[in-house]
Amino acid sequence: LENKGKEVAEAIEWANARLICIAGDFTRYDTYAVEQMNRNIELIRYKKFDDLVLLELVNATSGWEMEQTIEKSDKKQKYTTISEAFEKADTKLKDLFESLKSYLLALGDDVQMKELLYYYAFKALRNIATVEVKVQKNCLVVYVNVNPDEVQLEKGFTRDVRNVGHWGTGIL
Repeated sequence: LENKGKEVAEAIEWANARLICIAGDFTRYDTYAVEQMNRNIELIRYKKFDDLVLLELVNATSGWEMEQTIEKSDKKQKYTTISEAFEKADTKLKDLFESLKSYLLALGDDVQMKELLYYYAFKALRNIATVEVKVQKNCLVVYVNVNPDEVQLEKGFTRDVRNVGHWGTGIL
């Protein structure tokens, strides 16, 4: 607040803040305490091997779902959360999501799915993919961190979103 000012502090979206704790080790009490809190907290253990550093995800929890409203010119506009969108989706779209979820989670033992306010994030230490459920279009939108300049884009299937605002992470 002192460095950046009140305007910057008020512009920050605090609803889904995340705390990452990195240490040489954690006790079972640390892990238990994190599991009891309603906060997005990740415990990461580091180990140093000569000139290399290994980062191991010990525990990750996410806060309970929050309802958010965005204020625009005296009107409050409520955006549909990912859980609301998933509930409204038809069976075919839900099955497609479950297939995608199974595939992404099978990419490694450290891959986790985290339900955020407007999308699902699949991550190891970094996001692998973020998924939005588009009920009106009856489709899933998946964002991945692949450089669009290094792959051939398929019209109607892939698109460069580096300069397009969207929920989640990923540029393709």
